[in-house]
Amino acid sequence: MYEFKLPDVGEGIHEAEILAWLVKAGDTVKRDQPILEIQTDKAVVEIPSPVSGTIAEIRAEPGQVVTVGQVLVVIEAEGATEKPKTVAHTAVSTPTGSPQRVLAAPAVRKLALELGIDLTQVAGSGPAGRVLPSDVRKAAEQPQTPPQEITQPAPSPENGKGSERATTPTTLPTAPIRPQPDQETVEEEALHGLRRRIAERMEQAWQIPHVTTFDEVDVTNLIALRRHLQPEAERRGVRLTYLPFIIKATIQTLKEFPYFNASLDMANQKILLRRYYHIGVATAVPEGLLVPVIRHADQQNLLQLAGELSRLTEAARQRALSLAELSGSTFTITNFGSFGAQQGTPIINPPEVAILGCGRIEEKPVVREGQIVARAMLPLALSFDHRLIDGATAGSFLNRLKMLLADPNLLWLELI
Repeated sequence: MYEFKLPDVGEGIHEAEILAWLVKAGDTVKRDQPILEIQTDKAVVEIPSPVSGTIAEIRAEPGQVVTVGQVLVVIEAEGATEKPKTVAHTAVSTPTGSPQRVLAAPAVRKLALELGIDLTQVAGSGPAGRVLPSDVRKAAEQPQTPPQEITQPAPSPENGKGSERATTPTTLPTAPIRPQPDQETVEEEALHGLRRRIAERMEQAWQIPHVTTFDEVDVTNLIALRRHLQPEAERRGVRLTYLPFIIKATIQTLKEFPYFNASLDMANQKILLRRYYHIGVATAVPEGLLVPVIRHADQQNLLQLAGELSRLTEAARQRALSLAELSGSTFTITNFGSFGAQQGTPIINPPEVAILGCGRIEEKPVVREGQIVARAMLPLALSFDHRLIDGATAGSFLNRLKMLLADPNLLWLELI
């Protein structure tokens, strides 16, 4: 018997939540065949079987949090001489050798369950035939089986109506069940998966003494520059948004204010000043929020940043990001303006010490040289760890960032 334990998936992860078993006791599995899905605080990971054999016993239930080294499943291996193979872990990886296995992320499976859709009957439009949320919704929009008709019993001879209407079908309406005014209904829902991880991370983040400072910047010139560059970007197949410009301006500001790109090691009483720039970009997904990371963002030009943003955002929505793509950020930017919000108080992503929030760009009346004119204004919110950064330093950071965004021609000195 082979006891398969939760492996060390790296990135400092010591525990994970069991999302779903892809096999059951008695099933025959092949080496490298995916057998379960786990949720770490970074990503969804499919775990393959290290040996071929028969599932003898499953020792962890969906929703259970397990630690590295804990036995998950017992497998009766084929052949006593077969040695377990080292498993390489990738987020939501594509299984091979198992055509009966539907390729779909846990969020897609949950959606299919809620909509009553059989995933084996859905044609996937994603890579390698992976079923996407849009595929499930499309399947749900297809005509369903009409409601069963109920035949009324034949009327009795005494009513004088005859029996010719005895077989006339009619669909009986179903009246909604309404609770009484004095009833109070409470539904319980398990806190699991990504939402549980987000809750845990936010609880951890709230141990940081947060301070948030607000400001706004005139980005009229930035809008003009983007409009000027957009045709060439489109010709190269790249969607150029404002975020690459903001990332470039932020990196230049981080180089001038290195404490914002640092972390605190309170156990050893040290400040860790990072001389590399891995920028996290908060991305909304149906289950919550993920933060994919643009590694070495300072070494990429505008078009490269725009292309990487598009790739990471789509991968985040499909829950197809690797652990490396969700780890190691040194500073995070969240664009709540994309949801129509003007201001917010972003929460620091530990172990970072600051986070920048960008609101919705709006045209506002402002005073320029004694005249009231309309200008496009971008709200900014900078949250910082008050153990390391003071308000005056945060104000200087924002002022420098505003200068670069208001006059984006200054960025040409740094663009590569």
